[in-house]
Amino acid sequence: MSKISVLDVKGNKVSDAELNDAIWGIEPNVPVMHAVVVNYLANQRQGTQSTLTRTEVSGGGRKPWRQKGTGHARQGSTRSPQWTHGGVALGPKPRSYRYTVNKKVRRLAMKSALSSKLLGDDVIVIDNIGFDSVKTKNVAEMLKAVGAEGKALIVKSLFEDADGYTVEKADTVLVKSARNIPGVKTSTVNNLNVYDVLNSDKLIVSQDAVAKIEEVYC
Repeated sequence: MSKISVLDVKGNKVSDAELNDAIWGIEPNVPVMHAVVVNYLANQRQGTQSTLTRTEVSGGGRKPWRQKGTGHARQGSTRSPQWTHGGVALGPKPRSYRYTVNKKVRRLAMKSALSSKLLGDDVIVIDNIGFDSVKTKNVAEMLKAVGAEGKALIVKSLFEDADGYTVEKADTVLVKSARNIPGVKTSTVNNLNVYDVLNSDKLIVSQDAVAKIEEVYC
C-alpha cells in the first residue's frame, strides 16, 4: 500500500491515506494508454465534414467544346474535378469515427494513468472538497493552497441512495465555481477518462472519490 498525505482545502495536512497498489502502483503501460487516448479523441469527432462530388455541383451540363479539332484536351463537363469550381474527387463525406476498445484494455489504461500521476507526485488528495456557495474565488484559493495552479482535474462525486441503489451525481456548486478557471476541469468517478487524467498537470481527488475509484477499478 502506498501512503499519501490528505490535505484540507487550505493546504494543511490532516491525515495520511493508503492507496491500493493494484490501481495506483502498477507499471504504467504506455502503448495501452496511447491506444485508449486515440480512441477517446476519435470518438469525440463529429464527422460532419463534407465535400461535393461532380454530380452534386451545379452546372456543367453542356460539353464545353467539341471533341476534336480545337487543340484542347477533350472535356465532357466544366464540373469535373480538374476544373475550377468543379467537384472534389474522393473528398470526405459525413461518417462516424467511433470505435470501441476492449474493456480490459480501458481498465488497464486507467490504472496506468493513475499510477503514472502518482509516480510523478501529481496526485493531491483532499479530505472534503465542499463549498457553500458558487464562487470562483473559493476554488482558485484552494488550487493555490495545494500547489495546483496550472492545468488541474478535480474529481469529486456526491453519492446518495435512491430506490435502494447508490447514485452518483456531480457537485453542481463545485462545477459552477471551477468552470471559469482556465485549464481546470471537474469530473465524477463514473465520467473519469484517461485523456483528462493524462492531460492535467495535477490530479485533485476527494477522499470519498478515491474510495470509489478503488471500488470500481479493483
